Amino acid sequence: MRGTALFSLAVLVFLLASLPQAQGTAPATPLTLLSREGRRAVPTIVLNGRELIALDEVAALFQATVREDTLAGGITITYGGQIIVISNDQPMASVSGRMIALPSPAARLGNRWFVPLELLPRALAPIYEVPIVLRVVSRLLIVGDLRVPRVTGRIDSAGPPTRATIEISPAAPVSVTTEAGRLLVRIDADALDVGLPPDGAGLIEQMRQDDQPTTVAIVLAGLAGAARAVPTEVDGITRITIGVAGVAAPSSTAAPTAIAPPAVAPSAGAITVPLQARSGALLRTIVIDPGHGGNDVGVRGARGTEEKAITLDVARRLRTLIETRLGIRVILTREDDRAVLLDERAALANNSKADLFLSLHMNAAPVATVAGAEVFYLRLDREGEDARRAAASEAVALPVLGGEGRTIDFIRWDLAQARHVDGSEVFAGILEEYLRARVVMSRRPRQDAPLRVLAGVDMPAASIEMAYLSNPEQEQLALSEDYQNSLAQAMYDAVVSFRAYLEGRGAP
Repeated sequence: MRGTALFSLAVLVFLLASLPQAQGTAPATPLTLLSREGRRAVPTIVLNGRELIALDEVAALFQATVREDTLAGGITITYGGQIIVISNDQPMASVSGRMIALPSPAARLGNRWFVPLELLPRALAPIYEVPIVLRVVSRLLIVGDLRVPRVTGRIDSAGPPTRATIEISPAAPVSVTTEAGRLLVRIDADALDVGLPPDGAGLIEQMRQDDQPTTVAIVLAGLAGAARAVPTEVDGITRITIGVAGVAAPSSTAAPTAIAPPAVAPSAGAITVPLQARSGALLRTIVIDPGHGGNDVGVRGARGTEEKAITLDVARRLRTLIETRLGIRVILTREDDRAVLLDERAALANNSKADLFLSLHMNAAPVATVAGAEVFYLRLDREGEDARRAAASEAVALPVLGGEGRTIDFIRWDLAQARHVDGSEVFAGILEEYLRARVVMSRRPRQDAPLRVLAGVDMPAASIEMAYLSNPEQEQLALSEDYQNSLAQAMYDAVVSFRAYLEGRGAP
């Protein structure tokens, strides 16, 4: 029995000793190092969900000296007379005496030591002679003072005509040229961090990085007609709005193709409105209300994300879309982090003679799994319904010069929304449709509620809860630029559609 126990113990010790020797796996996409000398692939491994780089590879890349130091209790990297000490059992490193946290400790595989990729920007960059930037999602390691803007693209509407947008962050000078079958966007940069859609739509077959590394090509379909690209710079981002018309049918009196709002398949219970475009300007001013502000932070997520910051970010993005694409005046109820009373928000909209009001918020719930965006419009109680009927029937004609009269409607300010509830319900339905096409909606995507922020505005109005900050995944999502852009684009599309609805009715 004793011999059997010793044999079993020896086998167990052998198996445990062999575990650290297990080889990590190569990541699906290799890491690319960008520097003044060019680009090269950097070998890394994934072990226990963390991406690691071998220290001998670090030594070769950065001309550093690496050695195991038993006195220091870890591994040392020496560069330019400064020393980094990496703990071999704790997720930390010391940079000239200053402690740096790492996502995982060093790992020994065979005769090689591996460390987390984050060691490079966090510990090596402070003592290195040039910047080191790691973009894990883009699979880029940027060494040196390089201009590498993030370039993203999207198809906004398949059309025809087809609409698309390219955004460059941070902003960079661009030039746009046309050649047979494509648009070329040349960006003044050292390299590009590209995130373009894999597939095209409508009259755009593809958006891709060109053979020239700082050029993006928009490849047009065979039936594409005239293409136009308009670059603008807003809030540190270069935005290029692209429109591609279809080939017009042969006719001597053919009218130019109108740009129609994007078509979205209606969801169950959603309100579908006509999208025909007519002349007129029934939407002249829109007020966007970023909820909360100042000492009123609103909802706060587990990671500290504050509702007031997200609502202002999205409001600014939406304002840029509406003003640059539609030429409609947009007013924000607050331009910065300051407190604004609910009644002041309504007063600003009314005094500005706005034609549409949209309030932006973030949500929270006691259960962390609740998720999704929600749209609200005003629900009237009996007093509100009485006010709506009175507004429709009671008016006073005041005399003016010339012998004619000017009709003035009288209605209590806190029930100003009463005569717009039908239009607000339509607007809320359109918002739900377009939001559903781009973001996750809650189980109750469109609701009526007696919201004070909506009650006092004398125009169609709606409120959006854009995500649940009480949900950790939604909190992380709400911080992302892609999610905020998706929200802004959906709301912009809804404004375009609601304008077509108003023009189709022929009444404000």
